[in-house]
Amino acid sequence: MSKLERLLKLLAVLLDTTQPLSAEDLRQRIGGYPDNQASFRRTFERDKDDLRSMGVTIRVASVPATEPPLDGYIVDRDEYAGQDPGLEPDELAALHLAAALVRVDSLGEDAFWKLGGGGSGAPSIAGEHPHVGTVASTDDAGTLHTAIAERRLARFRYRDVDRELEPARLSFTQGQWYISGYDRAREAERVFRVDRIDGPIVLGPANAYERRSARGPEVTRTWELGDEEPVHARVRIDAEEAIWARVHLRPEEIDVAADGSVVVDVQVRNTDAFRHWVLGFLDNAEILEPETMRDMMLDWLRQMDDVR
Repeated sequence: MSKLERLLKLLAVLLDTTQPLSAEDLRQRIGGYPDNQASFRRTFERDKDDLRSMGVTIRVASVPATEPPLDGYIVDRDEYAGQDPGLEPDELAALHLAAALVRVDSLGEDAFWKLGGGGSGAPSIAGEHPHVGTVASTDDAGTLHTAIAERRLARFRYRDVDRELEPARLSFTQGQWYISGYDRAREAERVFRVDRIDGPIVLGPANAYERRSARGPEVTRTWELGDEEPVHARVRIDAEEAIWARVHLRPEEIDVAADGSVVVDVQVRNTDAFRHWVLGFLDNAEILEPETMRDMMLDWLRQMDDVR
């Protein structure tokens, strides 16, 4: 188990527990620690120090019903007060660690800290543990971040259509911000590229909608969240990247070959998002069908080559 995975699990357990847990309890629940007791204690202390350096307050209290009393550890979720975004413990843990490594430039800092992240007013690990990158923000991205944190409807115009969105997720990929959520007019999930929103974004009152259940272990399937006519596409993914498909896609969408590669069959309603997804595998993925999708990708790659 990697250190990052161990820290994620440790923070998730500390956020989820209702009473202090001893070091041994945490060791059993998390796994991945050395068998040797002295090595375990050193590693456990370093893990706690790392989380504290990221702004996580780990409280020490006696474990109930122990004699003699044992020190236990817990993170009080009430310290992350504000509009509850409904994050699960593992999601909140991932957000903390991501915020410690990637600085979001001026993106709704107050709202970001309420979600468990690290804006400029939050404890920082810069210096001793410098962040590895900076994500450029925009005013619209900050507005939408606030909408998610406070459950406010977002009204805006996109492709000449007025939208009323229950924002659910703001993501940054391939140098662009995307907002996804439930489009009330179309009664379906949709994703929008933020820089293509036409005009201002108007937010409604707080607590305007209940958060919808997540899709389980799947990633956000942005290639499905569009307004285009649906097209079934088949993509071959090499064995070295096939684990992604086997973890995140539905079993009925995957055909596993003898060499470990997979052919996946997905429905595409957002061509741009589909192209970005395939390109994420670099040369380890190939569009097999339909021919129009292959031509689209080849034309785009030729254009990029011409630009160079």
